[in-house]
Amino acid sequence: MWPYSRNKLALPEPDQCLPGRPASVEAPGDHFVNGHPMAGPYPDGCEKALFAMGCFWGAERKLWSLPDGVWVTAVGYAGGTTPNPLYEEVCSGATGHAEAVLAVFDPARIRYPDLLRLFWESHNPTQGMRQGNDLGTQYRSAIFTFSAQQQHAAEMTRAFYQKKLDVAGFGRITTDIVAAPAFYFAESYHQQYLAKNPGGYCGLGGTGVAYPSAPPLGV
Repeated sequence: MWPYSRNKLALPEPDQCLPGRPASVEAPGDHFVNGHPMAGPYPDGCEKALFAMGCFWGAERKLWSLPDGVWVTAVGYAGGTTPNPLYEEVCSGATGHAEAVLAVFDPARIRYPDLLRLFWESHNPTQGMRQGNDLGTQYRSAIFTFSAQQQHAAEMTRAFYQKKLDVAGFGRITTDIVAAPAFYFAESYHQQYLAKNPGGYCGLGGTGVAYPSAPPLGV
């Protein structure tokens, strides 16, 4: 029996998580929008960014819609314990995972701090285990970093946006900034969902705060 009755606003302990499975039930294919392979191989020189900012359908669309520099995107699950989880398991709150978006980008064409700016300004990072009307640990805000440089940039921009949110009367940023864990690709019907279903639900909403100056990009 899946533990649908557990508190979905609190992360489970590892020994409370579902067991998962040793391998993915579905191999990721090619990107629906640009045809690039979601699981690679990726072009030489590309880097990875991994963000969680609520429902991954809308978050992924924001990243693939950037005009230049993002080579491929994919949605999946990160930050929990259960290996190779299913969407229904993640929604139960018993895997510990957040809905996450992987972006493979060319740093010669778009810089990581520019992706961070899109991250901070595309959702409300002060809401804890929710994003708007979406409630649950899978909707928490997180930046999963792949290097010390990414970690530093994420922390610098968090400080910048916290000052702006303080002035606007918002609370403390609840975004996790941690080293990238395992990323598990979501089922194919979730990949590029809003390109396949243009009228589909997005769920993302920012704070409504105007940011008249850019975050620190010299990182």
